[in-house]
Amino acid sequence: MSFDRLKCLITGGIGFIGSNLAIKLDSLGADITIVDSMIPDYGGNLFNIEPVKDKLRVNFSDMRDIHTLPYLVGSNDVIFNLAGQVSHLDSMKAPSTDLDINVRAQISLLEACRKHNPDAVIVYTSTRQIYGKPQYLPVDEAHPLCPVDVNGINKLAGEQYHLLYHKVYGIKTVALRLTNTYGPRQLIKNSRQGFIGWFIKKVICDEKIEIFGDGSQVRDLTFVDDVVDALIIAAQTPECFGNVYNLGGERISLKNLVNLMISIAGKGWYELIPFPEERKKIDIGDFYGDYTKFRKVTEWEPKVSLCDGLQRTIRYYDENKRKYLD
Repeated sequence: MSFDRLKCLITGGIGFIGSNLAIKLDSLGADITIVDSMIPDYGGNLFNIEPVKDKLRVNFSDMRDIHTLPYLVGSNDVIFNLAGQVSHLDSMKAPSTDLDINVRAQISLLEACRKHNPDAVIVYTSTRQIYGKPQYLPVDEAHPLCPVDVNGINKLAGEQYHLLYHKVYGIKTVALRLTNTYGPRQLIKNSRQGFIGWFIKKVICDEKIEIFGDGSQVRDLTFVDDVVDALIIAAQTPECFGNVYNLGGERISLKNLVNLMISIAGKGWYELIPFPEERKKIDIGDFYGDYTKFRKVTEWEPKVSLCDGLQRTIRYYDENKRKYLD
């Protein structure tokens, strides 16, 4: 599949991953439409699409608005379905909102495609959160699914609906389970998109980072450019349709990650503190995934090292801090 003049829709396209995807697709010659609800604190930032703002169409609408979905899915060849609520704590505080965004809106999109654009390829971004606390490491796709919070349950439901619509209706869907994506254009002014963006904010502002527990918790991190490549490859690979795949990246403990960030930035410091009770209840301990299944089908491998990715990320925010903190 060549993306030259291919019609692509990106839901959540003004957010972190969506905007980086739009920039890459533009370089490939795609005809791009992005849709974003611009809900405050969800990561949408118009500065994210500054490099391509005159080369694509932007539709400000909410995926929960079923009346606009038939128009949005239109005649697009590929739909990159990235829109969603990703905060684990927010999902516990407002479970109905999380349900509306991560489940009902997903069903509405799939129904719109079934009725109005059944030939579209749909690439859905799922999450490693659906596995819950690992029973073994690295976690592969055969691992039991046992989410520890509302967000994980709803993202699992959204993923399963995409797979169901392939099985029953032949819609060309594929789900990628992302794990700790980081890089330029990430939400950093709060922790709603995970700890990495929040840690980066603290470092570039020369503030204290609070690490819960003893800092030995291990995570695997994937640079956003590698995730974007995986999304595009999945859309181009018919063997992927109807399947779900882990992504993954470089493994590191939280304490070592923070030390690396501080070393690169030349500022910031940290303190180990006890887990807050609300976070302790949904913490999963160590987690790193096995992406062998996806690699075998597509030959995808992360290309950007953690050190290089953090250098590029910290440099980006040093240069554009005010666009993300004001």
